[in-house]
Amino acid sequence: MADAVPSKGQTIAGRILGGLVILFLLFDAGLKLIAPQIAIMHSPSGLGWPLDGPTMYLLGLLLLIPTLLHIWRPTAVLGAILITGYLGGAIATHVRIGSPLFSHSLFGVYLGLMLWGGLWLRDPRVRALIPFAKGAAA
Repeated sequence: MADAVPSKGQTIAGRILGGLVILFLLFDAGLKLIAPQIAIMHSPSGLGWPLDGPTMYLLGLLLLIPTLLHIWRPTAVLGAILITGYLGGAIATHVRIGSPLFSHSLFGVYLGLMLWGGLWLRDPRVRALIPFAKGAAA
């Protein structure tokens, strides 16, 4: 199906979108792994998570591994699925404590849309799975 093959522009746009998300996720995971005390200092209290080093390391690893899987093309979709699960937990945590909707609670949704949008733009497998293009649902 010719519609499923992304153009050069779509591929570049997908890489930019995905790259922005990856940079953010690597920064977030790296901060939790390398400087957990700084991550603890900037974490809002009342999230329901223990604010200690071991918890930060665990959260950092749980984010770093799927992000690395997403970076490697053969496992990009698996990484995106796992990152989506991680973001879902973040969304649920913010909804549970009543964080502001558009700036905090939905931030994971914004990242997820950018992640999957970038993947859809550059990966024919995802385009075939999610046929948004006109005439692709034939």
